[in-house]
Amino acid sequence: MAITLTERAATHVSNFIAKRGKGLGIRLGVKTSGCSGMAYKLEFVDAAGEDDITFDSFGVTVFTDPKSLAYIDGTELDYVKEGLNEGFRFNNPNVKNECGCGESFNV
Repeated sequence: MAITLTERAATHVSNFIAKRGKGLGIRLGVKTSGCSGMAYKLEFVDAAGEDDITFDSFGVTVFTDPKSLAYIDGTELDYVKEGLNEGFRFNNPNVKNECGCGESFNV
């Protein structure tokens, strides 16, 4: 079981945490939402939760909860730039279908 970041994503997160001036890492989870059923949620972590599961990738700690891990186990988080757009891309091997915008999925 693991959640990983690419080196580019880890650098982006590390730089943002440094600018922010605080943070233990990022939390990756899922919520029921979107046109395909599930949506990713990504946020900074300032305090670890009691049930958190952690993974380290290129010096960045990724936090998740046990319920979300069932849907995102094996996910690699990348940071990509395409033309004028840039942002995180979730490479989740569990996804069966995604919506057209890539914001929601089902497994």
